[in-house]
Amino acid sequence: MNAAELSSEPQPGQAAAGPAPHTRPPATTAIRALVLFLALLAVLALAAVGLLWQKVGGMQETLARQSSDTQARAMEARAAAREAADLARETAARQAVTDTKLGEATLQRSQIDELLASLSRSRDETLVIDLESSLRLAQQQAQLTLSAEPLLAALRTADQRLERAAQPRLEPVRRAVARDTEAIRSTQITDTQTILEKLDDLVRQIDDVPLLNAVLAANLAKGQAQAEPPSEHWWLRIWQLVRAEAVRLMRVSRIDQPEAALLAPDQAYFLRENLKLRLLNVRMGLLARQFPSARADAAGAAFMLHRYFDPAARRTQQFANTLSEVQAQLKAVELPRIDETLSALATAAAGR
Repeated sequence: MNAAELSSEPQPGQAAAGPAPHTRPPATTAIRALVLFLALLAVLALAAVGLLWQKVGGMQETLARQSSDTQARAMEARAAAREAADLARETAARQAVTDTKLGEATLQRSQIDELLASLSRSRDETLVIDLESSLRLAQQQAQLTLSAEPLLAALRTADQRLERAAQPRLEPVRRAVARDTEAIRSTQITDTQTILEKLDDLVRQIDDVPLLNAVLAANLAKGQAQAEPPSEHWWLRIWQLVRAEAVRLMRVSRIDQPEAALLAPDQAYFLRENLKLRLLNVRMGLLARQFPSARADAAGAAFMLHRYFDPAARRTQQFANTLSEVQAQLKAVELPRIDETLSALATAAAGR
């Protein structure tokens, strides 16, 4: 309805003037109003649809953008996943290479450790063998010269080398070296030249030492001479001689050493020569460093002296005293052995 139509309608309180020539029927008006209402609804619906379409379009655009962003992110994620997979494979390969190299390094380290241990053992074994050979050589030199200086010098050198080595398993060897060094320093060693001079003096004195049978014969003759004074008559002198000879032949006396009394004059010469040979053997044994043999020959010479020579004679006593000094010096002429050090070196060489 418009304003003309509204103005044409009768107002309340006004009388109807009668139908106008252009007055429409009420049904038509209702229809038109309905149409207008429907049109208005359609317009509103169209407006709402437009708004909805516009909103849906915006949502579509948003969804499209989000979908595009999602696809881009998915592509980025796939690319990142591929990169991560590649990185993981590369990392795994590097880890495998690292493990291989680590295994090789561990193997090389163990081989190096074994090599170092072998070198250390070889160095220690070489040191032990070198020390043993040098000490044995020094011991031989000391025995040849009858001087302790070569052996003491070798022991000092061995101690210094062991100190530089600083190996715990060689400490027993060093302690043995210290004990042997102290034992050698505390030993009094007799000068060989003094013994040789005494032996030469004894050899020269043998011919002057009286035999026991000569003393017995002299005593017997002296007793016979003192039994009867010599007579002035010739027949009495003959009788005395016969009687003395008979008494000498039939004399009975106690002899502690009968073999000395029965020694013939020619045997006395060989006895003295045998004694000289005994003393010369002592000299040779001393020079050859055969000390047990030298001691045995000296003991044999002392036995011969006490058995066949007059113990009461001054020369015999001097000879016996000198020979006793030689025997005592022969006991102290030998250098102490370094058996403890050599045993410790043998133990170290065996690895115990």
